[in-house]
Amino acid sequence: MNSSKVVNQLKKAYPNKKIVVLPSVEPTEILCEVDPSSQHPEYSIAVCVVDTSAPHYHKKSTETYTILDGELDVFIDGVPHHMKKGESVVINPFSSHYAVGHETWVECRSEPGWTAEDHFGS
Repeated sequence: MNSSKVVNQLKKAYPNKKIVVLPSVEPTEILCEVDPSSQHPEYSIAVCVVDTSAPHYHKKSTETYTILDGELDVFIDGVPHHMKKGESVVINPFSSHYAVGHETWVECRSEPGWTAEDHFGS
């Protein structure tokens, strides 16, 4: 992933929003908190640019991934879902999931809003 290019694109598209690069060395996922749960706990929206996300699950949040650009393979409880621009998938609480793409832009909506306390590695 060309992380500097992606960060610059996110800064231009979403000025003054928090950007998180994961991991910090050789990133495979970059997140932009477009509408964070700190402003309203009932939901949050992030735009993520994904090569590979780490497997994880949530006990409370339901996530909806919508592909903004590119293609993405989302694995939910081991079942692959191949997605293209404009398509969405809902990920329910306790479902282990991760995604594989190639600088794929994804809107991630969480209800209730995403919190670190509700993010568990699989």
